[in-house]
Amino acid sequence: MIIGTRGSKLALVQTNYIKKCLFNITKEKIDINIIKTTGDKITDSQLYNIDSKGLFTKELDKAVLEEEVDFAIHSLKDVPTDLDENLEIAAVPVRESPNEVFVSKYKWDELPKMSSLGTSSLRREAFCNHHNKKLKLKPIRGNIETRVNKVINGEVDATIMAEAGLKRLNLTHHIQCVFSLEFFTPPAGQGALAIITRKDSLSKEIIQKINHYNSFQEVLAEKAVLEELGVGCQWPVGSVAKVKNKKLELYSILLNQKGEILYKTRIEGSIKEAYNLGKEIGSLMEDYV
Repeated sequence: MIIGTRGSKLALVQTNYIKKCLFNITKEKIDINIIKTTGDKITDSQLYNIDSKGLFTKELDKAVLEEEVDFAIHSLKDVPTDLDENLEIAAVPVRESPNEVFVSKYKWDELPKMSSLGTSSLRREAFCNHHNKKLKLKPIRGNIETRVNKVINGEVDATIMAEAGLKRLNLTHHIQCVFSLEFFTPPAGQGALAIITRKDSLSKEIIQKINHYNSFQEVLAEKAVLEELGVGCQWPVGSVAKVKNKKLELYSILLNQKGEILYKTRIEGSIKEAYNLGKEIGSLMEDYV
């Protein structure tokens, strides 16, 4: 089998984790093919100012479709809601933390006014404004290590990142605080990995053995919100689902760039109804987009 992946340190850590999981099942040789994506080549733009659909996945998915690789590993939050009709998410392994974290020499509550905060996320910008942080927001791109180093070297005073990536790279000592899921609601799918295969793939049956049902249903609900809305990172939308007591709870919030809450809600239902719960919230939000 051949895995397609991006070449960042985080992508390779994630890919080698999946490779190990599959090898423990199959004992087959598994090779890795590194593919550079459009998103890897763009370093000077806010993500929401460009056509971001498939920015970090398109070339990998093309390699899967053309059978250059058997499957691809994505950070699930990067996966477009409208996958090619010949592809599918074959598995979502156990999800890592979906939380957002604050990286700075300052504590969040003690961050001086007009400090510089590096972010290329409209959602993170909106939440900073929502919490009345008077900051100088600066575009910041690059892999996790690059962004952390920009804080360490003083290029920016702080940044906000996904806890999952820092955990996977053993960089949690840089975390100043972990935000609660309601204080700084993450994007749909954060912390989860997606294994993409062709629908007719002979590898699919093996890959499905490492699927974690609860994690899959959580991200299915979160992504369904965006699917119904028909938006990506051009709108500040946060969604997070959690399986609790054999039920799935889904919380979503929509803001504008100024940080004003346009709509937020929480619903609960059967785990099997995850997709429909997400679609329901998305339809309720439609009037505000």
